[in-house]
Amino acid sequence: MKKYFLPCFLLFVFSTAQGCAFYLYGLGREQFRIIRNRVPIEEALTLASFSNEEKSKLLLVKEAKDFGVQVFGLSSDSGFSYVTKLDREEIGWNVSASEELQLKSITWWFPVAGEVPYKGFFDKNLAEEEEESLKSKGFDTKIRPIGGYSTLGWFSDPVLSPQLKWESHRLVGLVFHEMAHATNYRKGESTWNESYASFVEDKASIKFFETTDRKKWLEAWEREKKQKKVSLDILKQFAKELDTLYNSPITSEAKRERKKTLIQECKNALLSTGLVPPDKGERFLKKEWNNEDFLGAFLYHSLEKELEALWVEANQDPPRFHELAKRKSP
Repeated sequence: MKKYFLPCFLLFVFSTAQGCAFYLYGLGREQFRIIRNRVPIEEALTLASFSNEEKSKLLLVKEAKDFGVQVFGLSSDSGFSYVTKLDREEIGWNVSASEELQLKSITWWFPVAGEVPYKGFFDKNLAEEEEESLKSKGFDTKIRPIGGYSTLGWFSDPVLSPQLKWESHRLVGLVFHEMAHATNYRKGESTWNESYASFVEDKASIKFFETTDRKKWLEAWEREKKQKKVSLDILKQFAKELDTLYNSPITSEAKRERKKTLIQECKNALLSTGLVPPDKGERFLKKEWNNEDFLGAFLYHSLEKELEALWVEANQDPPRFHELAKRKSP
């Protein structure tokens, strides 16, 4: 699953943090290029440079944004009024890291975003260099393509061309997820921010599919939601076992060996669910996993019960829910 990226370059010229000036400069330069090259969706619909399929997706984005504002109480300053063509297949890449023998993320602090458990890059080579640097320090690492990102209302974030290749029901979810970030954001609280945005994404998407009578999209969404829950339950089970292992009194070497075994058992359990296509099973089992595969999943789905309680307290009224979410800590 592709992840989201809250860019930290917004105030990079004011940053005094040592060692991050070059990094922030690179992000800022690409962001300004994205803004400079964007065109209004209405104009893009008349341009030959956008295919009919892309234009259909742009109309869907516009429809979803209008729904998010008018029906689900999301911020109207949340972008999706423009589109930018990129010269790459992915928007960018996130690099994350954790302690080798702890389920503890390595974090970075940046202006506006605060403390976050990842670094985002628009250049894959730079992302790979960062990952290698973190590996050399003994950390578990992961590099993932970025699905979407938000500047938290500082800019009118455009739709980016790689996103127009997404399946329609997932593209709708992306719009609501990013709109949620622009509606409510707590500086330095990544787990809350991503859990909140994922919760809004789910509720708004289902309401959108039902309201616009898109039954097949709703069925696909519900099917994927059930599959995700099965996977998350397995990941949580083995995360508890890993945490118990890391806090045990045995030697570090013994922990490393047991860690390998538990991760392989987790993969076998996931494979047994049938969620992994048979022709991809062998590749799945051989893929290198580490603590990041567990922490990455929890970042987006750790507060579902607490947020559901707020949703009930708000009588399932979206504006009321957003207001409660601003004032209360799940």
